[in-house]
Amino acid sequence: MVVNFSPSPSSIFAAYASLSAFVMLLQTMLNQVIPRQVQNYIWSFIQSYLRTIPSNATIIIEERDGMSGNEVYDAAEIYLSTKIRENIDRLKISKCHKDNDFSVKFAQCQKVVDIFEGIELEWKFVYEERKKSPNVIDGDTNHYLSMSEKKYFELSFHKKHKDKVLDLYVPFVLEKANSFRAEKKIVKLHTLSCHLSSITWDSINFRHPSTFNTLAMDTKIKKDVIADLEKFLQRKEFYKKVGKAWKRGYLLYGPPGTGKSSLIAAMANYLKFDIYDLELTNIRHDSDFRKLLLRTSNRSILVIEDMDCSVELPNRNGPMCVDGLGQARPRDNHTQFSLSGLLNFMDGLWSSCGDERIVVVTTNNKDKLDPALLRPGRMDMHIHMSYLTRDGFKLLVSTYLGNQGYHERFEEIEESIESMKITPAEVAEELLKIDDLDTSLEGLVNFLQCRRIENNMTKDKEIEENEVHNVKRLASDDTDI
Repeated sequence: MVVNFSPSPSSIFAAYASLSAFVMLLQTMLNQVIPRQVQNYIWSFIQSYLRTIPSNATIIIEERDGMSGNEVYDAAEIYLSTKIRENIDRLKISKCHKDNDFSVKFAQCQKVVDIFEGIELEWKFVYEERKKSPNVIDGDTNHYLSMSEKKYFELSFHKKHKDKVLDLYVPFVLEKANSFRAEKKIVKLHTLSCHLSSITWDSINFRHPSTFNTLAMDTKIKKDVIADLEKFLQRKEFYKKVGKAWKRGYLLYGPPGTGKSSLIAAMANYLKFDIYDLELTNIRHDSDFRKLLLRTSNRSILVIEDMDCSVELPNRNGPMCVDGLGQARPRDNHTQFSLSGLLNFMDGLWSSCGDERIVVVTTNNKDKLDPALLRPGRMDMHIHMSYLTRDGFKLLVSTYLGNQGYHERFEEIEESIESMKITPAEVAEELLKIDDLDTSLEGLVNFLQCRRIENNMTKDKEIEENEVHNVKRLASDDTDI
């Protein structure tokens, strides 16, 4: 048996009539109790209140987060560069030498609309200029705030989509930006630039052609360096597990012309890491040093070249100088920063500010460096850049002259290279002069012969000077007796 509980049409009509009668009665009572003017005021107030309740939410994405850069801002700038051509009439474009394409950016405060999974999102680029104001650092009023402008994005959308925007859209923008970077990655060389007594980073595209395939260094050392770099890249979770900052330090030492700078360039090209060339003589305070380091990006190489020549850092209290009485005392802190500032970046608290970083220090004389800089955790791998070897010579001939086989001059040249201290730079300079293989090798033989004569003359002169010195010393001893 089926029981039908649906109401009949007559009962529905009766209920509707009762409800209508009740509403009319209520309206009549309100009109009698509340004047028409008061009703209009109450209704207009309710409408205005409903209009003031915002329906949109806005996210502010600033260029900097304190002293550090904002990765979300960088990602948004890259992502929107693919959108602004369609929506913006006023653009700013730039192209550096040897770039395959030009970059497109906002020229002024403008808006771009994006659609993500049916959600309409409005991006607004905002640029504000600031007046520079003095900033007292360590009692020195000559420093100025380096930030003379403020740039940020405003991302607006209906507030009901807030969770979806934060959980899905923002990660989508980050992922897209990383993809664009990988496709058009251009290694940058950053150098220090002084503006109104403040120090900032300026950059240019890094186009150094050096690679591990063209690097004339010991084959085994080269393989060890490549293997160490690969291992470093793959150990993010390991560094996190053991509680260490994800960075690696390399000390390159050896005579001038042995390829230290070329090795740094090869590392940058191999890893696709930006290079930050840190000139220590331009840094006056530890606070400046920390700010500069915080403004370096992840996946970068920080280079300190010629550490033994660039700046004196004999102790943790800062540079020392000799006063009029011949006593060593700390140098005025306006001159240079302290060794402790550098060590703190190597493995102190400040070392954790940034991931996937490589620090390279070069020196001509390893013994002149403070031992505190050389221990593991600061300089993890010491690489000796030696004079040219047989394998290095053959690689240079292959690179510069295209010869892959044997030549009758090879044995003579290799014997001369082994018996003398010849740098890869010297041989490369000779091979660069002439393209013809035979003529070029003939010129190299003549160069090596001349170098041998010069070395012999130098040795003879040193022997003669030593003999004269010994004679004078013996004469002095006889006089004393």
